[in-house]
Amino acid sequence: MGAEQGAQAARARALAVLRVRSRALAVSLLPAAVAVVLLVGGASGRLTGAGWDAARWAVSGVALVVLLVALVVSAVIVRARPAVTPTVELSESSAPDLYRLVRDLAERLEVPAPSAIALTPDCDSWLEDRSHPAAGSAVVAGGPSVTGAEPLAGGAVAGESIRSGPGAPAPVLVIGSPFLWWMRVAELRAVLAPVVAGTGPAAHPDIAAARRFVRGLDAAVAVTAEPGRGVVRRIALAPLGRISRLLLVACREHITQLERGVAAAASERARAVDYGLRIVAQEQVGLAYAGWDRLLTRVALPAWRMGRWPSRLDAGVVSALTELSRRDRLANEFASRLGERPACDLLEEPGTVDGTISLLAARLFHGGPATPGPDWSPVDWQAYPEEVVDRKWRTEAARLHRVLDALDTVGAGSRHDGTGRDRTPAAGSPTLARVLDHLAAAPVPLTEAPGPDDGRPDEERTDALAAGIAAEAARDEAAAPPAVPVPVGGGREDSGAWAEGPLPVFPIQPPRTGRDLLADHVTAMVCCAAVDTAGAAPGLDWLDGPSLLVGGKRRSDLTGPVLSLVEDGDPVPLRGWLAAVGVRPEKPVRLV
Repeated sequence: MGAEQGAQAARARALAVLRVRSRALAVSLLPAAVAVVLLVGGASGRLTGAGWDAARWAVSGVALVVLLVALVVSAVIVRARPAVTPTVELSESSAPDLYRLVRDLAERLEVPAPSAIALTPDCDSWLEDRSHPAAGSAVVAGGPSVTGAEPLAGGAVAGESIRSGPGAPAPVLVIGSPFLWWMRVAELRAVLAPVVAGTGPAAHPDIAAARRFVRGLDAAVAVTAEPGRGVVRRIALAPLGRISRLLLVACREHITQLERGVAAAASERARAVDYGLRIVAQEQVGLAYAGWDRLLTRVALPAWRMGRWPSRLDAGVVSALTELSRRDRLANEFASRLGERPACDLLEEPGTVDGTISLLAARLFHGGPATPGPDWSPVDWQAYPEEVVDRKWRTEAARLHRVLDALDTVGAGSRHDGTGRDRTPAAGSPTLARVLDHLAAAPVPLTEAPGPDDGRPDEERTDALAAGIAAEAARDEAAAPPAVPVPVGGGREDSGAWAEGPLPVFPIQPPRTGRDLLADHVTAMVCCAAVDTAGAAPGLDWLDGPSLLVGGKRRSDLTGPVLSLVEDGDPVPLRGWLAAVGVRPEKPVRLV
């Protein structure tokens, strides 16, 4: 499908959406039209009699009710604020080179330039229309601004009205922040070309009107579905929800084809700009997503759970992808491109932007507070091993021993190994030996009819320890400071969907069972013992997160022995590992 064909298909689908709106309007006006005919007929003396009088009253009443419902639905659709993606706005003064690059792209593509540029903590880029009438008193974007109320590309100021109309601005260009730090300038331009090309179809009046109508319907449905409303309000809003959903269903196929046509037209138009480079740049998009995902789930998430947020996430993407390329033996291939100018150089203050994006990412993916505080403070990568990794290990080790104390397993009696020696340490002593003895399964002879639990008489004790750790961890997470709406321009609070809805908006925390938590806590206890008795040190691996350094080298072979202990009750592999490293399990460790 060529650019012109895609544009024509999009316009045709836009007209179909507008026809749905016109039909809905016609249906709402039909009873009023019939009532007018009956009233005029009665006034002219042609439609007289008791039957016609009753019909006039009945139809007039129905028409009045339908008109009132139509007015209410129309008012809610117009006034309801569509969802706005939380972003960090970039004023032109904070990124003049980036604005210049986007304007040059728009000029080469012969399309209107975006009205503003915003960054999102995600690996994607798109155009977002923020000219809905309900956004008249809203800021240009749904998140904090890097430089405050400064002029935007279209002349607007953060916090000013951006109402739709003849002079309405073009859509806002939203760019994934990892792209700026990982991609080179030429690669970013090639990736943004199809996105910027979409401003052309967006400027068409029919397409813009169709999109505004559908966004209004979607916002109206969201209004009726908001939790916490009383019974009376839910009943009153029920007809509005049903009507809005009915119209959305009628528009669904048309708006889907409209967006496909717009995308096809933009892609075809962008073929004239850096098409060959775009194929190579798309590979970097996939790499950036892989590195970003590993960085969030393996590195940032442990810090967020402790009330710390890494202040340079985007810079960490570069380190993570560099490490990934080294491990995959791609370093030589990427060495040449890393010598080119990175796209983050298009920003005046990359560090400030990275810090703002990092805080927004923590809020979206974890639900942390909107601003730093005593229990929610930033951490630099240099301090990450000491302030996050070591503290994480000791916090989990302390939780493990608190649960052991609560279970009172040590005081229940001594345990012996096969030599008859007492292996029970002193009660309450924070030693690794205490954990090993609790989880190690005592060998027993099999019965004549062996069952699934023969040989594991301590299965219930392990499950009790895992359940206790899970309960303790849940209580600690519940005690974390609650998330609050993000303050935006002019001291206002964002009233978009993400401020009033549940946080985090996009949770990345995978579900963890009690046994998973137990394995993590045992690993933390082993690492604490290694640091305190064997001269090991906490470290940071860009792809795997917290790691243990022994002799300056990362030890990645601890997972197997720990799982053997937790899952099978077999302490032999872990004891062998401890002996090889030089860890003394009988020595107490320092806890938080």
